[in-house]
Amino acid sequence: MTRLTDTQAILLSTASQRNDGNLLPLPASLDERATAKALTTLLKRNLIGEREIDDKGAAHRTDGDLRYGLFLTPAGASAIGVEPGDSAAFTGGAGEASAVSAPSTPKPPTKTAMVLALLGRTDGVTLPELIEATGWLPHTTRAALTGFRKKGHDIARTKRDGATCYRIAEQA
Repeated sequence: MTRLTDTQAILLSTASQRNDGNLLPLPASLDERATAKALTTLLKRNLIGEREIDDKGAAHRTDGDLRYGLFLTPAGASAIGVEPGDSAAFTGGAGEASAVSAPSTPKPPTKTAMVLALLGRTDGVTLPELIEATGWLPHTTRAALTGFRKKGHDIARTKRDGATCYRIAEQA
């Protein structure tokens, strides 16, 4: 069973109840900062995916003239106990008009999201690589790793070319 935060579960559940499976517009009850982190994690874990859409209001990000929305994947539906056949979200709809428009400019990833992405690499990341990517001091970087452990992330240490590498261990 996939472990989800409350925010992640709300996002996936909301998308599963929509005809097109789009996560946008976001529920108004969710905190914007927590939602950005949850979306990054869901994308990384392939519980949601990006698809090209026409609706400007339902766009998560734009790339030139192209707009991309965030949609529930079959893996995401399974994570919340919904079968793909139970919802119309998997019909591949390109997005309906929405009453609430999402911001048109994507926010840059936070340093925390960047560290999680680096930790998610299969070969892991070394402490100097984390320091360079974040601009943090070594003790701050180590404290962040401890914070991730306290939040429930299983961080494994391995060796690569004599240097200690950190990565998020695979969940069983």
